[in-house]
Amino acid sequence: MLNYLKLKWMAFKNIFNDDNKINEKSVVGFASFMIMVIFAIADILSGFLGKELIINPIIYNSFLYITLGSFGIAEAGKIFGKKKENNEN
Repeated sequence: MLNYLKLKWMAFKNIFNDDNKINEKSVVGFASFMIMVIFAIADILSGFLGKELIINPIIYNSFLYITLGSFGIAEAGKIFGKKKENNEN
């Protein structure tokens, strides 16, 4: 059990390495989007129950900007990123 936990911890630490295969911007954008979805579901459920769910627009808009910014930066990085040059002679 201890070896399993150590293996999982080491895998979690690899997320923060510079040479990993995970796009951190997409992870942040997805997490922010999921929070927005949770807000929407909670708003629908509270409306169905006849109560008003008050969400501060500044907080919701912050998650919106994080989501759009994260996915926009990730896509811009794909488009304008350095192309690997093939220097074979």
